[in-house]
Amino acid sequence: MSLIEPAGISLYAAFGDILSSPRMPARRSIAAVLISPLIVPVIITAVGAYQFYAPIGLANTFVGIMIARTTIASPFVVVTVGASLANFDHMLMHAAAISGAHPLLAFRRVMLPLILPRVLSGAAFAFVASFDELVIASFLAGPQQRTPPMQMFVGLREHLDPTITAAATLMMSLSILMLIVANWLARRR
Repeated sequence: MSLIEPAGISLYAAFGDILSSPRMPARRSIAAVLISPLIVPVIITAVGAYQFYAPIGLANTFVGIMIARTTIASPFVVVTVGASLANFDHMLMHAAAISGAHPLLAFRRVMLPLILPRVLSGAAFAFVASFDELVIASFLAGPQQRTPPMQMFVGLREHLDPTITAAATLMMSLSILMLIVANWLARRR
């Protein structure tokens, strides 16, 4: 750390350094742990989550479902934001620090606008992965927890309801809208 670099600047670069810096001693192990939910089949994750959550009382709770869904969705954010941070020029943060910007202000005004497209795409992928998750919800949800995918599955299995068609149309429309916005943002650059 140089004399002109505030202590907080290196914190913002640390996440990108974990996945991209060759001097980070355990970077491959950390990256493997962060990305492992993409590799492990979802049924194994669901059974493991149930066996872990049942003794500590998180099975049949919304908190347990949210933690499991976050675990499934987080690799999408890690990969997209990590790639953005690996290509980020950290000298821009140093320049902001030299100019007198507080680390949070430098992050908000310099780094965030440059990595925002990847953050938004990671959030979109995470939302889709989490929203589409039926297997984990089937293992962890009790009778009181009815997630939208579970409700749609039950509705298709037991009785055909126009609500499912409306939800599918809404999901398709949202996907098309997100593609249009992503295309517009890509052309705007």
